[in-house]
Amino acid sequence: MHPYQTKNPDYEQEVRASFAQQSFMAYLGAELTAVSPGQVTIGLPVTAQLSQQHGFVHAGATTAVVDSACGYATLSLLPPGSEVLTTEFKVNLLSPAQGVKLIAIGRVIKPGRTLTVCLGEVFAVAETGAQKLCALMTSTIMCR
Repeated sequence: MHPYQTKNPDYEQEVRASFAQQSFMAYLGAELTAVSPGQVTIGLPVTAQLSQQHGFVHAGATTAVVDSACGYATLSLLPPGSEVLTTEFKVNLLSPAQGVKLIAIGRVIKPGRTLTVCLGEVFAVAETGAQKLCALMTSTIMCR
């Protein structure tokens, strides 16, 4: 359980409805797999279309899913009808993203009225089910 309280009793429904409107996430094949106050998980099945020239998942796809996870983690804490926009982020690519699936977890670290700071982690899942941390993101999300 996350230590932050949501200001929206229907936060999960609102997060899921917003995610369903993201055509880019649908284009990538990303799936919203878990929503709790201050934390969101997005799964991304690895396909050949997401690879770069060496066969690893492209950093752009990796970054896109963890950015969305952080944004939706923020949205989960806000009042109904709120919006979020990323204002900045930094990504550390720790190891090549490879396997059958990526799991991106966005977690609110410091909520704020206008700006919220999040930590995002991306795990590469092998066919065996083993997970390896492949990317870290720190992000600042604007709350509107």
